[in-house]
Amino acid sequence: MRKAPSPVALRRLAFALLCLCISAGLLALLWRVLSPGGWTGWEVAILLAYGGTVPWSAISAGNALIGLALRLRGRGLPAAPAGTGQLRTAIALCIRNEDMDAVLAPLPALLDGLEAAGQGHRFVLWFLSDTQDPVLAAREEEAVAGFAASRAGRPIAVRYRRRRHNTGFKAGNVMEFLDHHAAGLDLMLGLDADSAMAAPAVLRLVAEMEADPKLAILQQLIAGRPAEAAFARLFQFGMRAGMRSWASGQNWWQGDEGPYWGHNAIIRITAFRAHARLDDLPGGHAILSHDQVEAVRLHAAGWKVRCLAEDSGSLEASPPSLPEFLARDRRWGAGNMQYWRLLPLPWLRPVGRWQLAQAVLLFLTAPLSLLLLVAALGNVATGGAAATPPGALALLFGATWLASYAPKLAGYAEALLRPALAARFGGRRALLRGAMAEMTFAFFSDPLNMASKGFFLLAMPFRRGSGWGAQNRAARGVAWRDAARLLWPQTVLGAAGSLLLLAAGGTAWLWGAPFLLPLLLAIPFCVATASPALSAWMRARRICATPEELEGLQQPVDIVQL
Repeated sequence: MRKAPSPVALRRLAFALLCLCISAGLLALLWRVLSPGGWTGWEVAILLAYGGTVPWSAISAGNALIGLALRLRGRGLPAAPAGTGQLRTAIALCIRNEDMDAVLAPLPALLDGLEAAGQGHRFVLWFLSDTQDPVLAAREEEAVAGFAASRAGRPIAVRYRRRRHNTGFKAGNVMEFLDHHAAGLDLMLGLDADSAMAAPAVLRLVAEMEADPKLAILQQLIAGRPAEAAFARLFQFGMRAGMRSWASGQNWWQGDEGPYWGHNAIIRITAFRAHARLDDLPGGHAILSHDQVEAVRLHAAGWKVRCLAEDSGSLEASPPSLPEFLARDRRWGAGNMQYWRLLPLPWLRPVGRWQLAQAVLLFLTAPLSLLLLVAALGNVATGGAAATPPGALALLFGATWLASYAPKLAGYAEALLRPALAARFGGRRALLRGAMAEMTFAFFSDPLNMASKGFFLLAMPFRRGSGWGAQNRAARGVAWRDAARLLWPQTVLGAAGSLLLLAAGGTAWLWGAPFLLPLLLAIPFCVATASPALSAWMRARRICATPEELEGLQQPVDIVQL
């Protein structure tokens, strides 16, 4: 007798069908735009490039629609389990070349909260250092020693360990700790240098792990810390809006095979140590983006990996300006594109293989979007767009925009429909003001990010090195010459495309403006969003303020990593 499909299997089928319907609708609109007047070579290129970006748009819209429906029906975060109160947890803070004043700043609130709850005896704080520079290491050790002395006699002990060689990068740092320093510990809460977590959130994660012994990783949503920099405030406002619906929808169909983002998450030490150990890639290269690989290895071993679609109590710093943001995306791109070499591995489960492919797809959309732009410009220049119906083109633009931005739009809609949620952001008017500012910001920043990732990935086969280095999170202005040095390729592309469309006449440039205007204005946009004056103006009016800032739980601060 055939076994009936599980509820999760049926959900995955439903999600796949929803994404196929969205994809079919977008491609049907594109066909209506391109087919009148016959097909040119440029139009075939447009079809292929756009078709390559459609899966990501469909996934975004599918997760957002399901997530919004679940959240509006009240199917949010369930009540916290009781837990057993027996497991011991290491709070493991990974550091490398850090400004230790900034690293230490959020820790007292977390440790004091755990101790005030009567749970301090179940935790130990570990600093896991990968700092190689002896001068920085000496400063680091002195800072940790001072912090430990300030908490002498308190329930939560403070420990420090520094590796002589940072073999395997962060993943190697964590595994070395688990192998040699985690005796007597059951769980590990992994934090990055810019992490900040609240005690109730941490205790919730521990209780969930205690209630389900098959749970290997529990990952909460990570929101942006209150920031001074205008760029960071705008970026993280939209990110926070989008991730609630995205994660709720994704949880619905992924179930116990969820994602892992490498920090602000709790892991079961025995499971992680046994099954999440990473091998080098063929040729001896270390895996850079380790977190998702660790998750799929645990999936394959039969362990659960889950995400809580809750954005309170788990924070990280956001890049303070466009150069740091683009540099971070290049690092992530270098890591995610390694997953190509992992997809054929026979032990991968279907969802795990899809998650790795999805991570690749996220970055592949960038060079495909560049190709799409170039093909569209070529089609206009050669007269191939003369028969394009403007109504169908407008509909295609609108549908593509809605699908791509569906998670953020769903997040804003939920907050507007739920007064309690809107109140966390200062009320509906403040929320709308922030949403308008953020969507304007996204209009300019997203094409720049797309072009940067596209240029980087196209050049990657010819470039040496991984693009993996230390991060800067200091809020400071960007000089015009520095912005020009970074963004001249985007500016040249925007100028060349604009001149071509203006020469074509008619309304061609208006159709291209959403893509070309941000590229043309890349340099002033970069300088403006890093401007201390704009940052001060936004802070004074609390535009795109976080709930933590409004509630006075944290003051706006930007972190620097040396």
